[in-house]
Amino acid sequence: MDLSGYQRCFPSSQIGTTMLSHAQAPASEMTIDSAPLNSFHKRLTLFSSGGPFLDGYILAIIGIALVQVIPAWQMNDWWNGLIGASALIGVFLGGLIFGNLTDKIGRKLMYTIDLMAIIVFSIAQFFVQDPWQLFVLRLLIGIAVGADYPIATALVAEFVPKNWRARLLGGLNAMWFVGATVAAFVGYWLLSLQDGWRWMLLSSAVPAILILIARATIPESPHWLVGKGRHQEALDILKKTIGEGATLEGITAHDPNAAKLSTAKAFKLVLTGGYLHRVIFISIFWTCTIVTLFSIYAFGPQILALFNLQSGDEANIGYGLINLFFLVGNVVALLVVDKLGRRPVLIWGFILSGIGLLFLALFPTAPLGLIALAFAFYAIFNGGPSILEWIYPNELFPTKVRATAVGLCTGTSRIGAAIGTFATPLALTHLGLSGTMWIAAGIALLGAAVSFFMAPETKGQNLEEAAALHA
Repeated sequence: MDLSGYQRCFPSSQIGTTMLSHAQAPASEMTIDSAPLNSFHKRLTLFSSGGPFLDGYILAIIGIALVQVIPAWQMNDWWNGLIGASALIGVFLGGLIFGNLTDKIGRKLMYTIDLMAIIVFSIAQFFVQDPWQLFVLRLLIGIAVGADYPIATALVAEFVPKNWRARLLGGLNAMWFVGATVAAFVGYWLLSLQDGWRWMLLSSAVPAILILIARATIPESPHWLVGKGRHQEALDILKKTIGEGATLEGITAHDPNAAKLSTAKAFKLVLTGGYLHRVIFISIFWTCTIVTLFSIYAFGPQILALFNLQSGDEANIGYGLINLFFLVGNVVALLVVDKLGRRPVLIWGFILSGIGLLFLALFPTAPLGLIALAFAFYAIFNGGPSILEWIYPNELFPTKVRATAVGLCTGTSRIGAAIGTFATPLALTHLGLSGTMWIAAGIALLGAAVSFFMAPETKGQNLEEAAALHA
């Protein structure tokens, strides 16, 4: 057992007696932070990653589906951008509304409701006949996905050991790229079918059903239960999930009035004092990370065609390979984030990915090999900011408003992403490829600047330490 982590779980007045008695304590005695990683933690993380997987799948599949939908419905740039951005608008609403509801009624119940909604709306997409119908359904799917983010990430943050928290939370975001990669190859396969786009959009119901079944075995968060005064129930869950020697040490007994915290008061707490500074920081860096990312995913085949990659098989295969580069970048960032720290991984990730976009802006007609290399450079180094989308929000806010804060930050980041996704086809038409890439590079470098001045370092801290406001 890591003694330094064990000491931090106790108030200072107990440190002396705790250290003296530690050698006599049963070897199996443990807290959430000091527990070894076990099969339950891995299962929880895998099942929780279903939300990010579906988000990546849903957004990437529309980029390929639009290749068939646009000529079939003779859609203009307005509807093209609106449908591409519809799920992002929904994520904004879902995160904003259901993050707070998750803090009120618990993580477990919301953990399954949102998936049921994704299944129903995904199936309904198969039958749409007009652009407005597709827009509405993708908006509703986005709301359900936005609800899942604060639910699933809060559960992982509140269950896993301290030394594994960053890697497992960051791993959730990596699954976004797994979902997008799978969607790229599924979409490529289904393009050969007449009205293959309908099957593409329907296909998101399949993983959603599997994830829904798997999540039935996941219990409520002990942190949330303690915050509601349900200590025995929390202890029973810990004994089942991390071992019979589990204790509630290290879980702060939150304000007993937290259970009665109104929606208005929850948002007020998140938007006041030092927490407002954190909301602003997270919202800006998250927005800067995903504006360019989501635009490339929503319109990847169209963008690649402009880079001398002809539309059709060549562009779609290139689209799938870019997805793999994004995934590689996430894996590399996960391996170094606990060694290098949150700040350097975030700041240098923005700088280096921005350089890749800058090359594309300066040399849009460069040889195909250099274009591919620049895209790979951007995709790989975007992994740093990407994995921190889930690490920072869950570490920087207390349990009683964690899901509210994560939902708020998710929602605000999606406003910019939705605007960027909606504007991408318009920008490509009116500013050209080079002008669009200049804007993308500027957004990445803005993220680096904001992170340099605002990003805190939470490496090595437990949840209570990371969320604490310091004078």
